[in-house]
Amino acid sequence: MEHYLAIDIGASSGRHIVGWKENGTIITKEVYRFPNGVKEEDGHLVWDVHKLFSNVVAGVMEAFQQYSEIKSLSIDTWGVDYVLLKGDKEVLPVYAYRDSRTEAQIPQVHKVMPFAELYRRTGCQFQPFNTIYQLYDDKRNGRLDGVTDVLMMPEYLLWKLCDIKAREYTNATTMGMVNAQSGEFDVEIVDVLGYPRHLFPKLRQPGTVLGMLRPEIAQTVGGNCKVVLCATHDTGSAVEGIPMEGTHLYISSGTWSLLGVKTPKPITDTGSEKANYSNEGGVGYNRYQKNIMGMWLVNELQRELCPDMKFPEIVKLAEESVCEHVVDANAPEFFAPKSMRAAFDQATGNGLATRGDYFRCAYRSLAVSYKQAITELEANTGCRYKKLYIVGGGAKNAFLNRLTEEATGKEVVALPIEATALGNLKIQMEVNL
Repeated sequence: MEHYLAIDIGASSGRHIVGWKENGTIITKEVYRFPNGVKEEDGHLVWDVHKLFSNVVAGVMEAFQQYSEIKSLSIDTWGVDYVLLKGDKEVLPVYAYRDSRTEAQIPQVHKVMPFAELYRRTGCQFQPFNTIYQLYDDKRNGRLDGVTDVLMMPEYLLWKLCDIKAREYTNATTMGMVNAQSGEFDVEIVDVLGYPRHLFPKLRQPGTVLGMLRPEIAQTVGGNCKVVLCATHDTGSAVEGIPMEGTHLYISSGTWSLLGVKTPKPITDTGSEKANYSNEGGVGYNRYQKNIMGMWLVNELQRELCPDMKFPEIVKLAEESVCEHVVDANAPEFFAPKSMRAAFDQATGNGLATRGDYFRCAYRSLAVSYKQAITELEANTGCRYKKLYIVGGGAKNAFLNRLTEEATGKEVVALPIEATALGNLKIQMEVNL
């Protein structure tokens, strides 16, 4: 029996999941889990990439201890964030996407190339944390001087494992710099912003075999295996992992809710730009989708209001509340507030009285935002969809699923599965057939 290892890392935690096939079905077992998160350093939000990589190695070691032979592994993470390298040395700090450093750079980028032109070329939705803006801050602060490589987070971790620097297509499409038609970095964008061309080489597709583990890594973890590119953007892998027949709507529900649909080609018209829909790389298709704030709202409220309370208890409080307040879940004040409670207080005019009110408001606001996004999506694609598949952590929340079904009028198919890991494993298994 052949075993494969999916390393799925989100903004709050990482998981090592071993998978194999039995009677045509992928069976999985989680062998390692670790916390992840940003830290504050000199007034900025940053990632501890050395600690992150040490956890990656520890999980691979645990996988080899439980399964002596592993055929291949791959890593997926969130998008937009990256590591600058000078040869084999990291340029520190590694900034996190929720850091505010891009605020001053966005208007400067749009002076050089207006957003309408960027969208026409890339089809990438506007987000203040897009890589294109982060890199402009690096350029203006001299951080690109002498840099040999820009590696997205999973590319960096894979390089540390196998010594191959590869740029993978699905994650690159989160940067705001990949041409929607060619599927490669847009050289005109690179040139007009003054970025060195050598930082943006040819992209590689999911399913590419990079090589074997570095000898020192293999010795440390107690085994060796192929290192493969999956769809390294976690949403790209999640969509691959959804067992849907036909074309339906999906939500990959985690820290962010990624709502979208598969399309044959990118849609970069003015309606899509106005609705702030993104076109991101899939495995042989385009993902036409929108970022919605997601479980970040609930997680931050929980951290502030009731850190010791489990989510089933929180959902019960929300169900018992009769609060009718709704906020704009995607409003910028919810992106990285010092106090999520204060952000909700301001948005509702201090209309929330109990803890249950806060959580009910958050869940109802997410459901309403899903409805709005689907209305825009159907208008822009010219299609109507019957089913909405929900995967990820949020799929376990029956209350939110019910609110979503009521708000959208769609048949909600909630699949509380590790869709991202399944998609990661699926791509590896297809490579190794």
